[in-house]
This record gives sequence, C-alpha cells and structure tokens, in this order.
Amino acid sequence: MSTQPVPPQTPHKTPLRRVSQGSLFALSRSAAYPDAPHGLGFLEPAMTEFTDEIDTLQSNIESMKRLSESLGAFNESFASWMYVMNMNALTVDWPQAPNDASLYLMKQRAERDALAAIEAMKRKTAPPPPPPPEADKTTDPNVTIAGGDSTANTTKQGTAAAAGVKKGPVKGGKKPKMTAKERKERNLELEKIVGYLPLEFRGSDPGLRRNLDAVVEGLMDAPGQTARITDLVKPPDLPQARVNKCLIALINRKIVTKDSSTGQVLYHWQGVS
Repeated sequence: MSTQPVPPQTPHKTPLRRVSQGSLFALSRSAAYPDAPHGLGFLEPAMTEFTDEIDTLQSNIESMKRLSESLGAFNESFASWMYVMNMNALTVDWPQAPNDASLYLMKQRAERDALAAIEAMKRKTAPPPPPPPEADKTTDPNVTIAGGDSTANTTKQGTAAAAGVKKGPVKGGKKPKMTAKERKERNLELEKIVGYLPLEFRGSDPGLRRNLDAVVEGLMDAPGQTARITDLVKPPDLPQARVNKCLIALINRKIVTKDSSTGQVLYHWQGVS
C-alpha cells in the first residue's frame, strides 16, 4: 500500500479589505477636487493648510499662556498690596494717635510752661522789696498827753490799724500767678483728667479742650472747690452751652458732683483717684 505525500499547509491569510467608497482614492477623484493629482498627491495642499492651522493654534496657546502669566503676576501684586494695606490699618491707623490739634495744644502748653519758668526766674533774681516805712509815733501837738501810757496805746492802735489795712483781703484782687512747678503739676493733673473723658475732649476739637481746661481750673480754684454755673461762664470765649457740656462729661465720670439740695445748683470738685 503506497502512501502519498501530504502537501505542506500554507498559513492562513486574511483577504485584503476592499477600499470603501470613502477612501482617499475616491476622495481624490471626487467632484470636489476634479483637478486633484492622482493617488495621495491631493494631501499636500490639505497638509499645508493643516500645518498653518496648527501654527495658528500654537500661537493662540502661547498667547493664552502669556495672559495666564500676566494674570498670575497681577494677582500676586494685588494680593501683596491688599496685605500691606491691611497691615497698615492694623499698625498705623490709630484713632487716638496725636493729630495736628494735639501737637498745637502741646506747643501752647510748652510756651506757657516756658513763660511761667521765666516769670519764676525773674521773681528769684529781682531785688527784695524795700521795707515798709516805720509807723509814725508822733502825736497831735494839740492833744494833751496824760502820761506815757496814752502815747503807747495810741501808737499801738495806729500800728494795728495800719497792719489791718495792709494785711486784710483786698476785694476784687487778682489771683496770684502760679509758679512753674505749680503750673506743671496743674497741666499733669489736667492731662490725667482728660484721659478719663471721651475722645472729643482729647484734641479733636481744640476749642472744646480749652473750654474744659477753663472749667476744671475754675472749679479747682473756686472757694471750697464749689461753684455755680454762672461762676464758670465767661462769654464769649466760654459760653454756657460749652460749660454745660464739660460739666456733663465730668459728672458722668464722677469727677464733679452736682448738688441742688440748697435750692441752687452747685458743682463740687471731687477729682480723680
């Protein structure tokens, strides 16, 4: 029995797919491109146009990138500016900081202190006043003197009368000026009192501050440190409305007390502890 040789098996091959109607060859020969070159030659103008569009897209992307970098730089700068403004408001913008009015009042107080120091120096360097003339011990020649006792009594009475006239209080006399030390202590006490009052008395209104100083000094220098409102009013520099305002602020802080038990309104100075 003869055996026939088996032919070698060939590998399986997938048949080629037919070109569809939308192939490049069909597009190249379509009516849209009647003059297109044969084969893939029509891709050259399309690829050129595609390359131009890619360049335009890249240019636009670069522009967007630069815009993003510019916005980032602006945001960083603006955020830094906002942070600086916030820190400035927290560290510099103090409502109780000295202003021009405060500096003006400080300059005035310094001038008053300097004048007071000069006056004190003048009083120290001034020569002492001459001694008072001796009392006249002579008597009227027409009066008959009956013994030395009458003469002595007359002389003593005359001397006592002269001393009484000299040492007695002078009605309507001016208040003695304060020394430099007293004025300095008074200014320190006024500053301490103003520290207890609202902000409007601390230099925002120089006129109101001057009125407050006048009212406080009027109460402190009044007999028994008790005064009526009419004693404190000094128009036109110190009208009654300003005196009322200053007294109300002092009463609210219990620096001054108000008493009307005697039938008239009296204000008593208490001071600050």
